[in-house]
Amino acid sequence: MSYRTALSEVLTGVVGPVAEATAVQGRFPRGAVTALGRAGLLGLTVSTEFGGGGGGLPEAADVVARTARLCPATAAVLQSHYTAVAVVEAHGGPWLRAEIAAGRHLASLALAESEEEGAPDGPTAQTQLLVPRSVATRSGEVVALRARKQRVVAAGEADLYVWSSRPLAAPDGLTLWAVPAHAPDLFVPARPGACGPRGSATSTVFADPVRVPAEAMLGADGGGLDIVLRTVLPWLLELRAAAGARRTPVLDPALGPGGTRRPAGSLAAS
Repeated sequence: MSYRTALSEVLTGVVGPVAEATAVQGRFPRGAVTALGRAGLLGLTVSTEFGGGGGGLPEAADVVARTARLCPATAAVLQSHYTAVAVVEAHGGPWLRAEIAAGRHLASLALAESEEEGAPDGPTAQTQLLVPRSVATRSGEVVALRARKQRVVAAGEADLYVWSSRPLAAPDGLTLWAVPAHAPDLFVPARPGACGPRGSATSTVFADPVRVPAEAMLGADGGGLDIVLRTVLPWLLELRAAAGARRTPVLDPALGPGGTRRPAGSLAAS
């Protein structure tokens, strides 16, 4: 069965019938997410080597666009999930990739940090993706992450957060981590924040601190900035556009650190 056929069945049988209730009641579309996982759509962009669909950004954008016509909340969840999975697919371990491929892991992004509750795609929120305030401290093989992450989609509902922090030892940049949502000392407010479509469970996630294995690092220490610029932003912007969200110039993926424009073709070659 093609992913388009599988998606049509899930949209018709599960997403569509509860879309209005999701928007009105603000209830997270757990049934839709479960159905998407069972249909192989959460693992659509994971390599076939690990049981995934082997798709890429065009297929993910197609899924998001078709879902957004029925349920903006489910589409927002998929935008964050597919973007986070793109990072995991490039830098995560085999077990995690296989779990996502099997539809057992919903991933989300925990990158933005700001004291102000602005629009989720406004300039303040966007620049915070590149300059994390959260601190990472290593003790042996354990890393303690202390942070207040804003505008996290599927907060308290996801199984995994792609999390950013200041580097452990690198002089600049940022570092990314795969943080299990069930890890002790993660706290999500009972009431979701005002950002994001109703039902998307977009809220704040607190870590005071959360402890993860040192091997949970995604990529190199300090190398997360390049991952955000080359992977996170292109995926996030394209998926937002697919869902009908407006593009903004602040996070133009053609811009390098400090706002300098990258040479033509540098992103395509990455």
